[in-house]
Amino acid sequence: MGKERIVIKGGTVIGAGSEDIAIVDGKIAERAKCIEPMADDKVIDATGLVVAPAFVDVHVHLREPGYGYKERIATGTMAAARGGYTTVCSMPNLNPVPDSVENLKVQQDIIDSDAKIEVLPYAAITIGRKGEELVDVAALAGKVCAFSDDGSGVQVDGMMQRAMTEAVKHDQLIAAHCEVEELLKGGYIHDGEYARTHGHKGICSESEWEQVRRDIEIAEKLGARYHVCHISTKETVALVREAKARGVKVTCETGPHYLIFTDMDLQEDARWKMNPPIRSAEDRAALIEGIKDGTIDMIATDHAPHSVEEKSRGLKDSAMGIVGLETAFAALNTHLVKRGVISLEHLIQIMSINPRKVFRIEGGLNIGDRADVVLLDTDHQWRVDSNNFYSMGRITMFDGREMTGDVVMTIHRGNVVYDNKNK
Repeated sequence: MGKERIVIKGGTVIGAGSEDIAIVDGKIAERAKCIEPMADDKVIDATGLVVAPAFVDVHVHLREPGYGYKERIATGTMAAARGGYTTVCSMPNLNPVPDSVENLKVQQDIIDSDAKIEVLPYAAITIGRKGEELVDVAALAGKVCAFSDDGSGVQVDGMMQRAMTEAVKHDQLIAAHCEVEELLKGGYIHDGEYARTHGHKGICSESEWEQVRRDIEIAEKLGARYHVCHISTKETVALVREAKARGVKVTCETGPHYLIFTDMDLQEDARWKMNPPIRSAEDRAALIEGIKDGTIDMIATDHAPHSVEEKSRGLKDSAMGIVGLETAFAALNTHLVKRGVISLEHLIQIMSINPRKVFRIEGGLNIGDRADVVLLDTDHQWRVDSNNFYSMGRITMFDGREMTGDVVMTIHRGNVVYDNKNK
């Protein structure tokens, strides 16, 4: 018995033009202007579609174990496949917290059983994500994509220094949610014009960038690999840009919503509540400039599903977080590519290629790569309806909005994991 060969024909391969691709045994086997299918080949007609390396999201919340009423690994990974993703990195806001090999195994067992695509777990930086005691980095290294206390900033300078010291020893990445808790002062949206005019408590920008500044200083001293999660402020962009120019091993991500909206787009609705918050027009402009000049390495959705009840208490009292896996490509294509802010090739770079490089993740379109491929219709017009989401989460500010561009098919390890072409 020979191995099944899949031939993707007639598509426009990102960065290469009209090309066919052959996949054998889950890997890219051939690329050529024309590949003639053999009798037993599975042929995928990609005429009119863009063929690209599938997306990677380094910041998602799959909620299992511990919070399966919000999302399950099965539903979250199906949502990811629908969004064009073949790898997602699962944050450690879980119960039990993945702060030991034993606790990590609880999550890994569910991943092995239920995941539709590749899920790479994070380990916590500190026991219980409480900031008081460092995890056993050596024991967890190699079993996780990185270390993060996401949802909480590491408040004690010495703790972050110890974490980075251990990370350097074992060539691990520290991915930091940066937030100085004493600067929050009960805030829950950006400390800007909307908060002032509508009587809300604001979260100041310094609560983010001050901890970024501290962490960059430590990373520079130790030579650590350091990644800043979901940046939202102009000051953070400037700090990362300057650090990169000095040769610091710093990378960062931002989310689609920070690039598309400002605090003056907010409504009295928890669809607009996440942490960090959507900030000012000046911050958005700085983030877009950071995308354009390469300061911001990648897009991550911070997909954070909650129950409807948890998101029905208004801006002040609802849980922080929105879903994003099923709308990210369309939103960014609509608002950045179609408006000429960045090219489609650049969008693929920050949604697929850069996160693979930084987090050392397999997959791509080169010969020998694991066949993680997405087929895109960049001109398809559609309206977001969260009732049709695969995710258990339904809360997004994109609900009801018109989009241009969508995912037609997602292929992981040579297997079709999402197919909107042959429904």
